[in-house]
Amino acid sequence: MLAHMAATRAMPTVPAPLARLPNALTIGRLAVIPVYVVLLARADGGHSWAAGILFGAAGVTDQIDGWLARRWRVQSEFGKYADPLADRLLIDAAVVLLFVEDRLPWAALVAIIARDLLLIGGARFVMPRGYDFSVSLLGKAATWVLYAAVGFVTVTHPSTEWPRDLFWAGLGLACLAAVVYCLSAWKAVRR
Repeated sequence: MLAHMAATRAMPTVPAPLARLPNALTIGRLAVIPVYVVLLARADGGHSWAAGILFGAAGVTDQIDGWLARRWRVQSEFGKYADPLADRLLIDAAVVLLFVEDRLPWAALVAIIARDLLLIGGARFVMPRGYDFSVSLLGKAATWVLYAAVGFVTVTHPSTEWPRDLFWAGLGLACLAAVVYCLSAWKAVRR
C-alpha cells in the first residue's frame, strides 16, 4: 500500500507536453542572456527599460518553473542542474555588464562571481559524495532580491542609490545562504 502511494505521488499530474514546460522556461532563461547583453550593451550608460523588463520577466520564470515542476511532480535531473545554472549565468552576466557600465562597483562583481564559483565548485565536490543541494528558502529569497535589484539597477537612472542598496542586501542574503549550504554540505560529507 505504501509503495503504491509513493508511486502515485511521484507520477506527473499533467500530460507529457505540459510536463516539459518547467524545463522549457529554464532553457528560455538561458536564451534570454544574449538578448539581455545586447539590449544593455546598446543602452545609454547601462540604463535600459527593455533590458530591465526582459531581466524581470526572466526572474519571474525562475519562480514559475520550479513551482510548476514541484506542483506537477515533473522535477528532472536536467532541471536540478540547469535551473540554478541559468540563474547564476543570468545574474552574473548582468552584474558584469552593469560593472562595465559603471552601474555597480568592482566589489559587487568580485563578490557575486566568487560566491557563484564557490557554489558551483562546491557542488561538483559534494554531489558525487551523496549530498543533495536542495534550494533553501534563504537561497530563494536571495535570488529574488538579486533579480529585483539587478532589474531596478538596469531601469533606474545611474544616480539612483536605492537599487544598489537592494543589491547589497540581496548579495548579503546570497552569501549567508552560501555559508549555510557550505556548512550543511560539510556536515553531510563528513558522515
